[in-house]
Amino acid sequence: MDTPLNTVAVVGLGTMGTGIADVLARAGREVIGIDISEQAARRAVASLEASTARAVARERITEEERRDVLARFRTFTDLQAAADADLVIEVVPESYELKQQVFAALDAVVAPTAILATGTNALSVTRLAAESAHPERVLGLHFFNPAPAMKLVEVVSSVLTAPPAVDAVTQLALALGKEPVAVGDRPGFVADGLLFGYLNQAAAMYESKYASREDIDAAMKLGCGLPMGPLELLDLIGIDTARTVLEAMYTDSHDRLHAPAPILGQLAEAGLTGRKTGRGFYTYEAPGSATVVPDAQTPATAAGPGTGREIRSVGVAGSGTMASGIAEVFAKAGYDVVLAARGLEKAETAKSRIAKSLSRSVDKGRMTAEAREETLARITPAGALEAFAEVDLAVEAVAEDLGVKQQLFASLDKICKPGAVLATTTSSLPVVACARATSRPQDVIGMHFFNPAPAMKLVEVVRTVLTSDEVHATVREVTAKIRKHPVDCGDRAGFIVNALLFPYLNNAIKMVQEHYASLDDIDAAMRLGGGYPMGPFELLDVVGLDVSLAIEKVLHAEFRDPGLAPAPLLEHLVAAGCLGRKTGRGFREYARR
Repeated sequence: MDTPLNTVAVVGLGTMGTGIADVLARAGREVIGIDISEQAARRAVASLEASTARAVARERITEEERRDVLARFRTFTDLQAAADADLVIEVVPESYELKQQVFAALDAVVAPTAILATGTNALSVTRLAAESAHPERVLGLHFFNPAPAMKLVEVVSSVLTAPPAVDAVTQLALALGKEPVAVGDRPGFVADGLLFGYLNQAAAMYESKYASREDIDAAMKLGCGLPMGPLELLDLIGIDTARTVLEAMYTDSHDRLHAPAPILGQLAEAGLTGRKTGRGFYTYEAPGSATVVPDAQTPATAAGPGTGREIRSVGVAGSGTMASGIAEVFAKAGYDVVLAARGLEKAETAKSRIAKSLSRSVDKGRMTAEAREETLARITPAGALEAFAEVDLAVEAVAEDLGVKQQLFASLDKICKPGAVLATTTSSLPVVACARATSRPQDVIGMHFFNPAPAMKLVEVVRTVLTSDEVHATVREVTAKIRKHPVDCGDRAGFIVNALLFPYLNNAIKMVQEHYASLDDIDAAMRLGGGYPMGPFELLDVVGLDVSLAIEKVLHAEFRDPGLAPAPLLEHLVAAGCLGRKTGRGFREYARR
């Protein structure tokens, strides 16, 4: 185990195995590719030929280097070819019986000093090791798809794994230009352990007809900056694979959030497993294609202009960051805006904040100085809600306190003209409770902007059981005119984004609480393995631990699922006043400004 891992066998030349072989060959390793299918072996060679040809065309490698890489990759159909390997990585399908057969055969072929690694992300590494002739040399080496592009590699130890084996593969991962994260043996490890719970909840959300597949995916991409929506990602991973991972996670955790959503089983049993079959949550041009084509579930083209009420002027209530950001968005889109706060001075301070924001846009060349002045001229600060008497749309962005909001809506009901649309930007409170504070609940709707409002493209449009079709149409039209992307959702806790995001964050906290992985490793795993713009603990400290705890409590109270109960560690940090960046300490410490 102390020898360099110069010769590596890859067993299973599907998409993942081929990608791993590509990475190894380019890094100067001798690679033995093994697959029982000669066709799969030929595809793997063709894939390496194509990827290296692209690298030459982009001047990343020379033609001579390309020939060397291709010469280092040899393919076979018999496991006997692994006899001289220093390391064997198996990436055969996620079947315990199949993997056990491969490991039993390898025990009779490879040298006693060779390391055996499984690429599983769902099955027990410990169980595979225990049935091996040399359990101390068995570990998990979990690459992420596509292997050449994704930086994360999870190095998984069982209680039987010898430390020198872990050290050897960790050094190999570093030599490959990857970032290894050391984790223990439990289903999903770090990245998939967090990712698949989130994907499962998204599937359940779609199954319940709470939101369309397009809106769920758009919400998570635009609201969280993710490269793919959860249902798109399930189709890419394979719905059958996802179900297998979730079954293993549920067996281990007994957490209902990991119990596979029934729709995953229905689709898998029907053979509709995603891109590889041409149909999953979406329908694709052909098996293996990434091109989505319309099907029976594709939303009809939106109704044309004129189905909603005409909106010329907008009132924004509040003086904080969100209120000023929303006022800026409407003013830039050409609407006359009344910005009302508790006192004219606060309203003028909010307008000054907008002026600074617009000046930054001018400095960055995003707008002209003339456009800045025109935008500012459309904003009228006011010291009382009475200034909303003639607005067509009133948007509240005050404190996230139901009593405060209900009192404000009762005032708007008396002040605003008949036919005015009344919108709340709440992220966690029931919209219908605000509506019932008025005599016109049919005119009340949720417009959940994301912070910072000028930059974030998403608006969750939340209609209650009392909201009229006309008001719903009005808000969707207005959202499009201010160049935001509307997604429809019903009036329940968390709407789309927070209902999927915060359980994921809560589960990350539980991982740390259980000493399974460190803050840094979890953040790295989700950035590098999941494509998240921020790790969960970075994000929690930015959002604020008090805000996060409040949302977790609302979700738990609404859905009554034990798995949604806030992690005690989060509650302890909030009780200690460690609220994140704003207090200088949350999960991490920050320099005081």
